[in-house]
Amino acid sequence: MTKKHFLLLTLILFVLAACQPTTPTTPAAQPQTLTIMTHDSFSVSEELVRKFEAENNATLVFIQGGDAGSALNRLILTSVDTQTPEADVFYGLDNTFLSRALDQDLFEAYQPASLSAIPAEFKLDPTFKVVPIDYGDVCINYDKAWFAENNLELPASLQDLAKPEYSGLLVVENPATSSPGLAFMMATIAEFGETSWLEWWQAMKDNKVVVVSDWETAYYTNFSGSSGKGPQPMVVSYASSPAAELIYAETELSESPTASLVNPGMCWRQVEFAGILKNTPNRALAEKFIDFLLSKEFQEDVPMQMFVFPVLPEAILPEGFVLASQTPETVSSLDPALIAANRDIWVNDWTNLMLK
Repeated sequence: MTKKHFLLLTLILFVLAACQPTTPTTPAAQPQTLTIMTHDSFSVSEELVRKFEAENNATLVFIQGGDAGSALNRLILTSVDTQTPEADVFYGLDNTFLSRALDQDLFEAYQPASLSAIPAEFKLDPTFKVVPIDYGDVCINYDKAWFAENNLELPASLQDLAKPEYSGLLVVENPATSSPGLAFMMATIAEFGETSWLEWWQAMKDNKVVVVSDWETAYYTNFSGSSGKGPQPMVVSYASSPAAELIYAETELSESPTASLVNPGMCWRQVEFAGILKNTPNRALAEKFIDFLLSKEFQEDVPMQMFVFPVLPEAILPEGFVLASQTPETVSSLDPALIAANRDIWVNDWTNLMLK
């Protein structure tokens, strides 16, 4: 073959190749968006969020709806009235608001395989419309330095808090809008009974107890132990909150500047749940997110992010969290059916007494 013929053949082959139809490249699927409504205290490590997104080709969007009570109210308004959920998943419902949420039929049942490893004490919904994720003990936190400087003994019971020496020293949250506030109110009902609990609250009102709308305000604005600037040395919070004060102190400390009052009758165990909202268009991805919340990775992330305890027994707790957290020997409780039947009445009675 001459050079001329070779060049001609090469040209022909090039033209034929150019005329062949090309196989189109399949575009990458767009990430699916999953929206999760939470209370304002929700937190998770960024790396875990990114890992879930990468493994599931998803984009997670978190909506903070206020304190747990406010978030649930918002959810009811947007889901029940419009039949269109504002989110796909709700995280942060607790055992004091549980019956209200279930009565509104907000969730779709889902029973993840990992639920079998969770202790029965946390499985409060036998229909599995919501599943337990974490728990914490709602107690009164106190500022150690304030009590030492003022040479004042700590109250040993709820009854003690009504004494004149503790006038104006406690800040609590409104149970109508705050889950810790509602939990603490339930603790007082369990302690004093359905017929006498309001008498204690009247005594506390006379003793100038301070009421605010939510935990964030109570803890970060009113409580002296968190910022050193608030006027109240006692606040309704969690028995694990002192661990946060120790671990995240600006200067290294040998012990937490705060502690909890954990005597019998003073604490309520709060269990938090998550559930898939009805009418979500992203059911399959929502199930994967619930699985993620019960995974060992997320459960071990919970203590340092939200300073509550994971429900998964095999989750390893950080040393600092364990050292500075207190666990009450006994916690107050009420029959869930009793709460369901009376919660709104109790909150209304409390509101009429304390805020009017």
